[in-house]
Amino acid sequence: MKQRGRFVVLLCLGLLLGVDSAAEPTVFKLYFLGGQSNMEGFGFNEHLARAVTSKSAEVMIFAGQMALDNETHGGVGIWQPLEPGFGMGFQTDGKANRLSDRFGPELFFGLTIAAQPGGSRVAIVKYALGGSGLAEGVGFGNWHPDFKKGAGINQYDHALKTLRGALAHGDIDGDGVADRLVPSGIVWMQGEADAHHSQAAADEYRHNIERLMNLLRAALRVDDLPIVLGKTTDSGMADDGTVMDYIGTVQEAQKDFVENDSCASYVTVTETLGYLDDGWHYDSDGFVRLGTAFAEAMIELEKECGHSE
Repeated sequence: MKQRGRFVVLLCLGLLLGVDSAAEPTVFKLYFLGGQSNMEGFGFNEHLARAVTSKSAEVMIFAGQMALDNETHGGVGIWQPLEPGFGMGFQTDGKANRLSDRFGPELFFGLTIAAQPGGSRVAIVKYALGGSGLAEGVGFGNWHPDFKKGAGINQYDHALKTLRGALAHGDIDGDGVADRLVPSGIVWMQGEADAHHSQAAADEYRHNIERLMNLLRAALRVDDLPIVLGKTTDSGMADDGTVMDYIGTVQEAQKDFVENDSCASYVTVTETLGYLDDGWHYDSDGFVRLGTAFAEAMIELEKECGHSE
C-alpha cells in the first residue's frame, strides 16, 4: 500500500504572513465534495434564476483541477467565492480560475447550507473526474488507494492534493483575518463507471466505497465525519432499457454501506431527476434539486451525529 502524507486541518494561522492573528478567527464549516461526472456538474448556468448567478460572500470554494491518472497537474486550485461555473469545463492552473457555462451540486449545496439560521460560513473543497471508477482499471481514471501503475498517481492522489492545497491557506476569503476550517462532512456522487464496466467491478464496490470513505475521513482527521452518498441511477436511455448493466449491485452496495455506518445518509432524489439527451447526466433542474437534497441530508446528519454547532 502506498504511504500517504497526513496534513493538519487546524492551520497554524498566526504564523502566516499578512494574516491578523490577533483578530478572532473566521470559522468556516468545511465540506469535501467528490465523485465523477454528476458531481462534476452538467447544469447550464443560463437556466439559473438571476438571484443565484452572482458570487456568494458566505461560501468559499476550492475546486481542484481534474486530471487523468498519472498526470501531475491534477488537484491545483485557488479559493474564491462560490458562483456558477464550477461544472464541466471548469479549469484552473492554481493561479486563476476559468469558470465554465455549467454548474454542479456544489452550487445549491453551498447556498442551502449557508442559508441556515445562525449557520457558519461554508468552505467547499471539490474534486471530481467524469467517468472515474473506484475499482482499478475502471473508467477514465480510478480512485483505488493501492494504484501503482506508471507513476502511481490516480484520482485518490489528486483529491488528497486538492485537500492539501485548500488547507494550506490561512485566510481563504482574503479579508486579512485568520480563518479556522472545521471539517464537517463529505458528499459523494459516483458509481456509474463501476456499474457500467463489469460485474466484477460492481461486486467490489461495497468494499471500495467503505475503504475510500474511511480514508477521506482519516485525511480530514474525523473518524465519524458525516457522509452523504448520492444514489447512482439509470436513465434507461439505451436500446435494451439499461445504460448500466450492473447498477443493481452498485445500488445495493451503496445502500448497505449507509445502513451500516451510523454517520452516513443515502440521498435518493436521483430517482426522480431528469436527464440530458446523453442518458448519463442530470439536467439543470436536476442539479438544483440534487445540491439542495445533499445539503438537507447533511444538515440532518450533522444533528444526528452530534456535529452541528
